[in-house]
Amino acid sequence: MSAIATNGVVPAGGSYFMISRSLGPEFGGAVGLCFYLGTTFAGAMYILGAIEILLMYIAPWAAIFVSSGPDGEGAAMLNNMRVYGSIFLLLMALLVFVGVKYVNKLASVFLACVIISILSIYTGALVSAFSPPTFPVCMLGNRTLSGHILHDSPCAKTTLPKEPPRPVDTNLTLAGNGTVPSTFDPSLPSSEATTALWLQFCEGPDLNASCDYYFNLSNISEIPGIPGLSSGVITENIWSVYLSKGDVLEKGSLPSPRPVHPPTNRLPYVFADITTSFTLLVGIFFPSVTGIMAGSNRSGDLKDAQRSIPIGTIMAILTTSLVYLSSVVLFGACIEGVVLRDKFGDSVKGNLVVGTLSWPSPWVIVIGSFFSTCGAGLQSLTGAPRLLQAIAKDNIIPFLRVFGHGKANGEPTWALLLTALIAELGILIASLDLVAPILSMFFLMCYLFVNLACALQTLLRTPNWRPRFSYYHWTLSFLGMIICLALMFISSWYYAIVAIVIAGMIYKYIEYHGAEKEWGDGIRGLSLSAARYALLRLEEGPPHTKNWRPQLLVLLKLDEDAYVKSPRLLTFASQLKAGKGLTIVGTVITGNYLHSYGEALAAEQTLKHQMDKEKVKGFCQCIVANKAREGISHMIQSSGLGGMRHNTVVMGWPLAWRQSEDPQSWKTFINTVRVTTAAHLALLVPKNISLFPGNSEPCAEGYIDVWWIVHDGGMLMLLPFLLRQHKVWRKCAMRIFTVAQMEDNSIQMKKDLATFLYHLRIEADVEVVEMHNSDISAYTYERTLMMEQRSQMLRQMRLSKSDREKEVRRPQQAQLVKDRNSMLRLTSIGSDDDEDTDGGGGPTGNAEKGGGAAGGRERDGGMSASENRRVHMTWTKEKALQYRATHSGCSTPEGFRDMLSIRPDHSNVRRMHTAVKLNEVIVNKSHDARLVLLNMPGPPRNPAGDENYMEFLEVLTEGLERVLLVRGGGSEVITIYS
Repeated sequence: MSAIATNGVVPAGGSYFMISRSLGPEFGGAVGLCFYLGTTFAGAMYILGAIEILLMYIAPWAAIFVSSGPDGEGAAMLNNMRVYGSIFLLLMALLVFVGVKYVNKLASVFLACVIISILSIYTGALVSAFSPPTFPVCMLGNRTLSGHILHDSPCAKTTLPKEPPRPVDTNLTLAGNGTVPSTFDPSLPSSEATTALWLQFCEGPDLNASCDYYFNLSNISEIPGIPGLSSGVITENIWSVYLSKGDVLEKGSLPSPRPVHPPTNRLPYVFADITTSFTLLVGIFFPSVTGIMAGSNRSGDLKDAQRSIPIGTIMAILTTSLVYLSSVVLFGACIEGVVLRDKFGDSVKGNLVVGTLSWPSPWVIVIGSFFSTCGAGLQSLTGAPRLLQAIAKDNIIPFLRVFGHGKANGEPTWALLLTALIAELGILIASLDLVAPILSMFFLMCYLFVNLACALQTLLRTPNWRPRFSYYHWTLSFLGMIICLALMFISSWYYAIVAIVIAGMIYKYIEYHGAEKEWGDGIRGLSLSAARYALLRLEEGPPHTKNWRPQLLVLLKLDEDAYVKSPRLLTFASQLKAGKGLTIVGTVITGNYLHSYGEALAAEQTLKHQMDKEKVKGFCQCIVANKAREGISHMIQSSGLGGMRHNTVVMGWPLAWRQSEDPQSWKTFINTVRVTTAAHLALLVPKNISLFPGNSEPCAEGYIDVWWIVHDGGMLMLLPFLLRQHKVWRKCAMRIFTVAQMEDNSIQMKKDLATFLYHLRIEADVEVVEMHNSDISAYTYERTLMMEQRSQMLRQMRLSKSDREKEVRRPQQAQLVKDRNSMLRLTSIGSDDDEDTDGGGGPTGNAEKGGGAAGGRERDGGMSASENRRVHMTWTKEKALQYRATHSGCSTPEGFRDMLSIRPDHSNVRRMHTAVKLNEVIVNKSHDARLVLLNMPGPPRNPAGDENYMEFLEVLTEGLERVLLVRGGGSEVITIYS
């Protein structure tokens, strides 16, 4: 604490300020509040101690409640302590409210009383070596008898009439005015009289009455309760003697008859009221040493806290340690063991043992103890409100904000009121033994985190860690931290758990609802060090398939007013985050970075706000580039750090791309598809994203349909599983469809796929859909022709005059370059022997053995002459002019004359046929599905076919409400192995 206190200015708050600035607002607030509660309850404990001294030793006549019997004595005492404790608390709170300067003046008086009391104890211990005080304890055998039962009766079984002195046996001691034999002798004269003690153990006052077995066989003796410093009693007291509840206090060195009968509660023995142990006594004793933090709690009132806190605290520790340890040794050397273990002083008629030992008078101790506890209570009521005020002023816990206000001079009025109310709760509990362990937990937790803060700052070697106090080491801090934690569980493990749970709840509350504060704390430095270590470890090798999870890069577009166009993309990303992976949300601002820096910052704040709204945990990134496609390409290449990089890109479908005269939107889309393919990243494209359910719209029932046509590393299997971890999709079942041709063994395919899913531990219904090679219909031919003519028309509309002239000079019969990742790759219906298909043997051949994906052999080359004859050509010149007038809304410019002479490309006809037929099957099977997942074909290599590619995707997904197009990254993402 001294190191932390000298590492900068320490304003009000003391230990709370040190912990919060070293470990962050969460730890500071949690531990600070617990320490505040501990300090407040400590005030209640000190007040209860003062009342106990008042009613037991100073003014027992002042008790309001009187016990109705021996069993009600404890209850009456507790009620008296509650009443007087409440009165004392009110008076002390009023004194603190009037002004802390009066408390400081009284503190000097209280300190003087304490010092005089301590000196009187040391003096009394020295005097006892020569003249021990008369402090007899009555013993029956080796058992301690209650002094309250004896009253003025002698400690004997019988008494003799007064007679001349005679030699007395060593077992005889003076009692009253006559000698008392230590044992019962039937030969004594009949003038013997029985004592009050006899009546407690025998059935009558007669000498021949039936008596207790142990009473008959045991001697009665009186031993000195304080034999003195030179008696050698320390040899007995040096060893521990713990008792269970109900055990009688025994002196081991005295003889006792055997066999020993267990004592009963009706006999006047002194019994242990609780089961004692080292751990319990530590918990009861520990609050006595918590006052060392009183100075640091009032750091705001100190002239030079950096100088005063180390000196004052260390001197307090040394002084109290010396006083406590020496007192322990002196008490053990001067006082009888049975008296030390007699909690309520029953054996000595309730007299104050330490008061009897002290010199010159017991009243020195009584008055000193009373003023000491009163002073400690005042210090608690002074320090605790200031601690609460410091927490409230930091505004890390919103509902405590009102307690940061006070009087004009800064006195914490509202905090004092709350402190008094909480202290009143402790007083109503009234039992010191119940209050003390709670305090121990809160104080120990505070000390633990002070040690942790020092160790953490030292190990992290933060540049700001430059304490003036240099006598510290991180090993000592860790040792202190371990001892504090051990003491918490040693003293009371269940109270320790309760305290940790309370602190954890406060921590979580501050984390989720508290005001965000950045104090450059050590936890942030620790997070940086841990993140650096983890990132370096991730660089050691590629991630294993078992550890694969979607690390998302979500590409968003902002409108002219800097609002997110498709916020449901973030909603979908949050639903996918059952995988608990990385999420990066990015957008691109077109322009020059030098001029658009402010716009980029505003866009970043927009993204952060939207992420908070959708509860997406992740990072946001805004890139300024001259062109959107360049910015997206840069973002895909550079996002993430080391092993924490995205492996999946999520982007929206370009809406109304057919009607858009500006092709940049869908051109950028296709370019992004190409970039993700080149980077071997997975791609997710939700279509009709506005129809996807929000986080507050759970699907009551339904299906998530997976159309698995190409083995993509398992992406299509894994995504529905992750979605179903979220509450929105939890009740949806999963269906998997795969496509087979007529000559394929559908039954075997279904069995293989079901086995594969079983090994993947994924529950889903499996269905194999058979598709046959039908003739290419006139509808497909006509639709392909319309697509190519519209493509030509829009291309001509977007050309400038010079570009049109160049376009006229282009070869009219330019052949489109075919793409290996076309729709033919994704289905078994089509052709693979044309020049536009993949010659490398992709996954479109036979069915995947490992995945059971429908492959099938693709049949039939280009359209034969007979097939051409079966096509009904319904596209006429009139229809072309009508279509042009409807869609373009303009007259026929020069360059459209060649449009009517276009004949559709055979490969486009086949692709369109495949898309149409597959769409029919999907719509037929999945028209009621909540979500349909489809393999997404790759874009064409030649940009001239981009518009056709978009058209094929539109045809493929036509009639489906919610579609998720999925393109795998080329690596396995799911495994059958554990």
